Amino acid sequence: MTQQAHVNVQDRAIVIGVGLKSEPLSEIKENLLELEELVTAAGGEVVGSLIQVLPQWNPSTLIGTGKVEEIAEMVRDSHATVVVVDHQLSGVQQRNLAQVTKVRVIDRNQLILDIFAQRAQTFEGKLQVELAQLLDQMPRMVGAWLESLSRQGGGIGTRGPGETALENDRRRIRERVAIIKKKLEGVRKNRAQHRQSRRRHEIPSFALIGYTNSGKSSILNRLTGAQVMAKNQVFATLDPTTRKIFLPDGPPAVVTDTVGFIRKLPTQLIEAFKATLEESSEADVLLHVVDLSSPNMERQIEVVEALIKEFNWSDKKIIHVYNKCDVAPLERQFRVKHYPRVFVSALTGQGMEQLKKLMANTVSEMQTDVQLYFPRTEEYKIFDLGREATILRKETATEGTVCYTQLTPNLMSRWKDYLVK
Repeated sequence: MTQQAHVNVQDRAIVIGVGLKSEPLSEIKENLLELEELVTAAGGEVVGSLIQVLPQWNPSTLIGTGKVEEIAEMVRDSHATVVVVDHQLSGVQQRNLAQVTKVRVIDRNQLILDIFAQRAQTFEGKLQVELAQLLDQMPRMVGAWLESLSRQGGGIGTRGPGETALENDRRRIRERVAIIKKKLEGVRKNRAQHRQSRRRHEIPSFALIGYTNSGKSSILNRLTGAQVMAKNQVFATLDPTTRKIFLPDGPPAVVTDTVGFIRKLPTQLIEAFKATLEESSEADVLLHVVDLSSPNMERQIEVVEALIKEFNWSDKKIIHVYNKCDVAPLERQFRVKHYPRVFVSALTGQGMEQLKKLMANTVSEMQTDVQLYFPRTEEYKIFDLGREATILRKETATEGTVCYTQLTPNLMSRWKDYLVK
């Protein structure tokens, strides 16, 4: 099988930033800084870093041979135990680099998958990570298996076993992938049922989305008084958490926290985490949390917006929540172009009441003012109405009661028989 793509606590890592001459250097440097954060999040320690800009990729080692020697020297000098490359590596490239550097070599995808594997808590989260890792492993397997072929001494008749071993492994992975997909389908159906019941009761739902480490979980804790784990690190949340929230003068609603987005998210992960993100796709309103203090704020917003397009959520209502306004330079707020928006600090609680008001307004915008008339024999239904919507006022009529209320499109169709035309 392929090399272990894990980063252990005592791992000393050298990170390599790579890019082509056609890319802006600032972007390559930015990606490298993010890679260092990822290594730290995985529990490793960065002991060296290096950047190489190339006219084109080297098919056998991705980077230039001179650079590979330089990395091998860095590994010896710093006693590094792993090399992490900020670009996808093929099985062959990975093997060649490992042979020269004499340590494990992994790429950005494997590192992200490794962090996900460490953090997944629920049955579903673990299944999704395993699926993503298997899908990531399949194309790399050739490289890893060439070694076992070469060990057979070469010559006529030696090729069979190697190829069957590789085929064997591939078949095992394919079978496992099929099993996991089936299990995930079951989990997804289960989730859909929960959502159905929420919909039946017409509870407005919000989903927190945003770049990783922008403060989504801390905001959820502030809004709902929940005790969700919130850490200052990338991918602290993997499993979606849904909590109830009480908005001023509005119906009770639910808020879901989701996994953070990141640049160059491995495609296998996008596939694997579709189920986690299904909660967001069902939400009435998205709360896009932005780290106002990040020097890469604009780029991070672009990444999230690109993924919003990818998931077909562009037609949803979005509230932009600019977090960490207590530590961000004030002039940052004037560079913000998105509406509706609110500036908050999950740390100090600043702006939280405004955010709740904005959420309540958004819900009421989705509602229409109506009058419903209940004849005396059916006045008992007013109690049910009160559970689903806010009754603004009641007026007694000669043969029954008129209720003034606000209804969402779904509720309108449910109470249409009582509408006063």
